[in-house]
Amino acid sequence: MIPELRVKPTTLAEWLDYQQRVHALGVDLGLDRVRAVWQRMGAPEIARRVITVGGTNGKGSTVAFLEAMLAAAGQRVGSYTSPHLLRYNERVRIAGLDVDDIDLIESFERIELARGDISLTYFEFGTLAALDLFARADLDTAVLEVGLGGRLDAVNIIDANAVIITTVDLDHVEWLGPDRDGIGREKAGIARRDRPAIVGESEPPKGLLDVLAERGAHIERAGHDFYVEREVHRWRWHHRDGTVLTLPAPELAAPVQYANASSAIAALHALQAVNPVELERIASVGMHFPRAPARLQSLGGDPALIVDVGHNPQAARALADWLDAQPGGRVHAVYGALSDKDVGGVMAALGSRITHWHLASLDQDTPRGLSASVLAGVLHQVLPRAGFDTHDNVPKALAAARASARHGERILAFGSFFVASAVLVDAST
Repeated sequence: MIPELRVKPTTLAEWLDYQQRVHALGVDLGLDRVRAVWQRMGAPEIARRVITVGGTNGKGSTVAFLEAMLAAAGQRVGSYTSPHLLRYNERVRIAGLDVDDIDLIESFERIELARGDISLTYFEFGTLAALDLFARADLDTAVLEVGLGGRLDAVNIIDANAVIITTVDLDHVEWLGPDRDGIGREKAGIARRDRPAIVGESEPPKGLLDVLAERGAHIERAGHDFYVEREVHRWRWHHRDGTVLTLPAPELAAPVQYANASSAIAALHALQAVNPVELERIASVGMHFPRAPARLQSLGGDPALIVDVGHNPQAARALADWLDAQPGGRVHAVYGALSDKDVGGVMAALGSRITHWHLASLDQDTPRGLSASVLAGVLHQVLPRAGFDTHDNVPKALAAARASARHGERILAFGSFFVASAVLVDAST
């Protein structure tokens, strides 16, 4: 049952609170409801070109590379991502700027008027607002990040000119299935016939490739149709057609960012958005200016503080690779997690690289948050000899890590957007 809108929301906070109450389920995958509302709104073209980015990890960074490169080409770009770190407005960016409260509120009012008796989730409201605002912004390119899965995610009501599927691994298994093959099939659902589908992994699951082929997409695979050649201070992007780009190292720190940047370049190459000479220029600029906070973001200090949104085993393996490539002293983890995550898999992936765990409860931040005592139980099973402390929240865990870490050591805060957000707020005060 849809609650009555007895008092019209007037602020962004009021609108977001209303959206969290207006639908019975927080996640309700399917396109019928959101498509019907979009059609009632006229279903206008949102941009002259659309690129949709799906995958388990690396989506936000890939969007950031695309946004930076397209801006360097002089294009007017809109990007839609989720979730946000500090402000809801971060989810919708137009021409390099987060949209303001007024624009979001006006868009929500249009959606509310159009939906009538159709119920929408919080995420569906946000997706429709992004599409509505993009349609009014005279965009050259819109870049859309899939929220969950692909086939039934709200952004899939838009037919993209090209899609990128960054990685496929186990996450959101209660909605997407228990294995990579099934998850890959869901993620492939964003592809369109006769349009490029960039696969960011060299060894993707068979289900992903099967569905992409069934849908008639033009598949380009990392390690097959394009590949990366890394050197000390630069790298080369190669395509099977003979195109070679020589580029500076990405500003984003993790080794996996070469794969994300490479996939973004492959999409622009497949769309023939610019000629190869211009592509090398804008890709070089894009390596320096991607906006992707909390992706191994260094907040400075001594001991050094690094924050990352990694929250599943694949992301933890990427963190492990980064730590292995960064010689240094002891590593103190500030870690919190949600109940639908493979906490044991995350801990096992990092293993002995973490000297001491500061486990933070997130159960006061979100109903899905795990308590520190639950995290401690899992840690004891997975890494029986690991040292740890438990804390009521992220700020307390961070304070304890700072108190125990010595000069030359590192504090790695990760596990959830809630962890990253709390650390960024603390660093700004």
